Amino acid sequence: MLPLGNEGKLILYSKINYDMINMGAIFSDETENFRTPSESDFHEPVEVKIRTAKNNIDDVYIHVKEDVFQVQKAYQEGIFDYYSFVIPGELLSGRLEYYFELIKNEKSYYYNKKGLSYEHDNNYNFFILPGFKTPDWVKGSVMYQIYVDRFYNGDVSNDVVDNEYIYLGRASKRVANWEEPVANNDVGNFYGGDLQGIIEKMDYLKDLGVDVIYLNPIFTSPSNHKYDIQDYDYVDPHYGVIIEDINEPLTYEKFHNKYATMYVKRTTTIANLEASNLLMIKLISLAHEKGMKVILDGVFNHCGAFNKWLDKEGFYSSQKEYSVGAYRQKDSKYHDYFTWYEQDNWPNNDCYDSWWGFDNHPKLNFEGSRELYDYIIGIGKKWVSEPYNVDGWRLDVAADLGYSKEVNHQFWRDFRTAVKEANPEAIILAEHYGDPSEWLQGDQWDTVMNYDAFMEPITWFLTGMEKHSEEFKQDMLCNAQAFENSMRYFMARFSIQSLQMAMNELSNHDHSRFLTRTNMTPGRLHTQGFEAAGYDVNRGIMKEAVTFQMTWPGAPTIYYGDEAGVLGWTDPDNRRTYPWNREDQKLLSFHKEMIRIHKENRCLRTGSLEYLVIDYGVLSFGRWNKDEKIVVILNNNSDEQVIKVPIWKIGAEIDAFFTRLIYSDQHNFECDNRAFQAVEGVLTVKVSAFGSMVLKADS
Repeated sequence: MLPLGNEGKLILYSKINYDMINMGAIFSDETENFRTPSESDFHEPVEVKIRTAKNNIDDVYIHVKEDVFQVQKAYQEGIFDYYSFVIPGELLSGRLEYYFELIKNEKSYYYNKKGLSYEHDNNYNFFILPGFKTPDWVKGSVMYQIYVDRFYNGDVSNDVVDNEYIYLGRASKRVANWEEPVANNDVGNFYGGDLQGIIEKMDYLKDLGVDVIYLNPIFTSPSNHKYDIQDYDYVDPHYGVIIEDINEPLTYEKFHNKYATMYVKRTTTIANLEASNLLMIKLISLAHEKGMKVILDGVFNHCGAFNKWLDKEGFYSSQKEYSVGAYRQKDSKYHDYFTWYEQDNWPNNDCYDSWWGFDNHPKLNFEGSRELYDYIIGIGKKWVSEPYNVDGWRLDVAADLGYSKEVNHQFWRDFRTAVKEANPEAIILAEHYGDPSEWLQGDQWDTVMNYDAFMEPITWFLTGMEKHSEEFKQDMLCNAQAFENSMRYFMARFSIQSLQMAMNELSNHDHSRFLTRTNMTPGRLHTQGFEAAGYDVNRGIMKEAVTFQMTWPGAPTIYYGDEAGVLGWTDPDNRRTYPWNREDQKLLSFHKEMIRIHKENRCLRTGSLEYLVIDYGVLSFGRWNKDEKIVVILNNNSDEQVIKVPIWKIGAEIDAFFTRLIYSDQHNFECDNRAFQAVEGVLTVKVSAFGSMVLKADS
């Protein structure tokens, strides 16, 4: 990106030297403001535009593939010129990249997602993915992630009991006290949260402003996280309904899973499984009635050692309803569902491939079994179809599936085809770290959990912390330039469709709670302890983060309890129970107001984004469309800052009035509707220490 040059750190519009290029006026992006249509069909012409200062540019060209076309000035509006070019439909047979070249005083400048540069960088080109159509309901939707066991216990009759079975060498445990601290070895401990609990709290979610409920895995599984699935066809009765039951936990004399008759009865009896699926249908139907969607967690790279196809514990092999598992017999019908390192080790062959060496996560062998391949695709299709009508999938470790990139990509193409045929409005959203672009070409995933272009950059800027709370970097704290550089690079990997749907989380089940990160203290549960996760936390920084989350492009996603002040180090401490009747009411109210602002202003969901002020500890950006212009300001410094915001860069009138929709500081927040007026295109405001502010131009 160019140095600030004649624009300076801040410049009044009236003082710009028009003999030089006005860098701050130049803008284009892939939103509907500058590209029509923003989602196009194959061979459909697409109009693209770029904005400059009025009468400031000599010529504009667009580079499309190997061709260069001159772009004509289309119209003037206010202080800007708009140049327009229609890309011919015959060029849009597949992914198409483009960028602009601007001429001023016989010198060339280049513009793409990086901004204005002296030299062109292909990594930041705009691009069009013809034929990539995505559900409008996802764009900017407010999502809410629920780790089911820790949300609310609505039915105590389905709770896991003490010593019901053994998992990873430990007996299952029912935690009787909902407020009991999470244990270091937590995976077999259960607090009793279930689907009935979610049903009973559905009005709470609606009142909060939730559009989409994302559930961590709900299928039959022995762990509380359920990423080791036992049966993909059925909801776990411990989350659902137990009709047929026996009260036979393990005893001291018979402390082995071959005696786990209670667990087997609960999790393999068809009556229990079918009743649990019916409860899931009820939950989804109720959510839909209240205007909310539901997406499920799809764990398809690996299953669990308890899975009926492997059946390491022998829970299924003795029952006539089920076939013998591949762990038990070499000639099992499921043999090729797994990869075996020893071919003469049966019965009870422990030599199977597993995910990252965890033998309770046996890796599924999609190359070895077309039957498995088709079955999992059928599962993807089943749950988005009648009678379940789930609204999409979040895909666990999606880039790991298969043993080769070729199989991985082909599987996700086939998965997409099947799911979209069953439910064209279903979302396909993947967990992924790093560059996701090869999966986001319109034929595989719709979007991703947004680590690189959301969670990590804002965490570094506001807290200086790594997202697991394992490292603090002083040089990253308040480093607004590093934030912008990171955002520009990683956001450039996304198409506009994928970006507007990206799951923007501050916390989740794999990383520390954001509120704990604000104490800027590295640690984990076993090194610092339960209470230390709440020492010296800064709720002002938390509110800055929520302000940012609700105003940045993407789908803001709340990890259950973040809105209520839940603390926690990384896994397992991030899985504390929701504090019913003990919520941080100020933080909860702040979330509600920010969600309201997000939902009332369309520009916060699909509008353009422009950086306005980038300074130490200060970040200001604008979101806008034709009808709305919003300014967001974060002050992450420990003292009040006077901030001058060049609002003319988002198309606001140079003497526009702005209404302050909300402001916050370390202790309070207020929606006061205070008015501010710009002077010569600049809005001057005072922002409190660790404060945030959202302002909207008056119509």
